Amino acid sequence: MEIIKTPLEGFLIINPSVYEDERGFFLETYQENRYCEAGITDHFVQDNQSRSKYGVVRGLHFTVKRPQAQLITVLRGRIFDVGVDIRPGSPTFGKWHGVELSDTDVRQVYQAPGFAHGYCVLSEVVDLHYKVTQYYDHEDEGGVIWNDPDINIVWPITDPKIAIRDASFSKLKELTKDNLPHFPAKE
Repeated sequence: MEIIKTPLEGFLIINPSVYEDERGFFLETYQENRYCEAGITDHFVQDNQSRSKYGVVRGLHFTVKRPQAQLITVLRGRIFDVGVDIRPGSPTFGKWHGVELSDTDVRQVYQAPGFAHGYCVLSEVVDLHYKVTQYYDHEDEGGVIWNDPDINIVWPITDPKIAIRDASFSKLKELTKDNLPHFPAKE
């Protein structure tokens, strides 16, 4: 397994070991000891899967009171995956990083707590699997508009399909401290 750092601390690209032969391939999408050795020590409590069609942009989503880490893997298809640093006080606050993920060039993305996550579907259909460190709570959801001009994400499609909820999110600069991820003091 190879860990690739990006310009955003806490946004990592993971090249897992993939064992291929004429029958197909095998990989471990998560093995706690191996990921801990690589510095990813989060305790994941929930696995989620979503399916989307070509041209869909989902995001930019985050949780406010209980920020969560995510480990993202494409099971079928291809996406452009994006993380935006929205951690108050971070030197890269408001910056984004994106990477293409697919089921043929298997890579994963790890996003630490405090990132807004979004993706754009580049294949006919995509099945996305992501592990998270907090249980789902509809009341704790937050979002940043997918096309915030101050963040200036370069999406690889021109006519995205956006959910009404995602299209109604605010720009990052319009969010107050109370609407950004909360990081309680360590005890």
